[in-house]
Amino acid sequence: MPSLSDVWKLPARARVVEVGLRDGLQAVERPLPLGAKVEIVHRLIDAGVTEIEVASFAHPKILPQLADAEELLRRVPRIDGVTYRGLVPNLRGMRRAADCDLDEVAVVVPADDGMALKNQNRSTSELLTETREIGRLAADAGQRLIVAVACAFFAPSRGTVPSAERIAVVEGALEAGADAVYLATTTGQEHPAEVHDGVAEVRRRFPELSCGVHLHNRNGFAPANALAALTAGADWLEASFSGLGGDMWFPGDPTVLGNMATEDLLHLLGGLGIETGIDFEKHRRLAAEVTDLTGFPVTSFVARGGSRDDLAAATWPDTHPGRADGDAGR
Repeated sequence: MPSLSDVWKLPARARVVEVGLRDGLQAVERPLPLGAKVEIVHRLIDAGVTEIEVASFAHPKILPQLADAEELLRRVPRIDGVTYRGLVPNLRGMRRAADCDLDEVAVVVPADDGMALKNQNRSTSELLTETREIGRLAADAGQRLIVAVACAFFAPSRGTVPSAERIAVVEGALEAGADAVYLATTTGQEHPAEVHDGVAEVRRRFPELSCGVHLHNRNGFAPANALAALTAGADWLEASFSGLGGDMWFPGDPTVLGNMATEDLLHLLGGLGIETGIDFEKHRRLAAEVTDLTGFPVTSFVARGGSRDDLAAATWPDTHPGRADGDAGR
């Protein structure tokens, strides 16, 4: 009988990109000290994380939480096999990033024009034009260009984003010299079928282009979306320690608004026998400490419910509270 991984056509190994230091900490109102951020990087590397979105080059007045990008990059360890990425919102940010020891820069371009205008005060077309110049600066600096297709599947003001608009951003990314793209589930209301079909279309139309998926979890579908992305051929998945960040600026309960928690993603992939090279327990301990540092509500399921090993190691009472004799098996 074929295994579940065979039936679902899941890979034996998956790349996981940790975005907590950027997408996560930008949602934390009180900036973490620089030393704490450097320590987090060391701990992530010790846990086996090799791809880290470490900083944003947004204007310090807009994101004071990440204003120390240059100094952080001067202090993080440079280790063979570890890739550092920075987010650049515009040309000014790219010029700052070009002076840093970065491997990759990411540019966000929403597939939905309304979201582009609301969030970045420019149309999707204008952002793609600027991305071409950012691509030239990145190439001159020896940095790979990643284009993040925001609202790749769903946008709050209109619903489902047409495939043609998603593909237009991917084509624009290629014209800008992008080395890779990722499709973002920006609102956390995306469904597995549309994630699968969107990734599959990009892989089919642009087979030489590396394509990842950035996971948010408002509707609880992030685990299913992760699997849908992998079955469609996604090259990597992005998540944030402790589930920090993501769409927390949307209205709603903060315990469901963030990115998919990286520890939950590792827990899921490990349960399916998919290798990541990341030590789940080390990462989980770090995520718990970051939660304490930030004071944000715990969003991770494995943080709240534990793992199978935790359950097996627990001390159980002789009788279950609130149940009469003989009811425990019901």
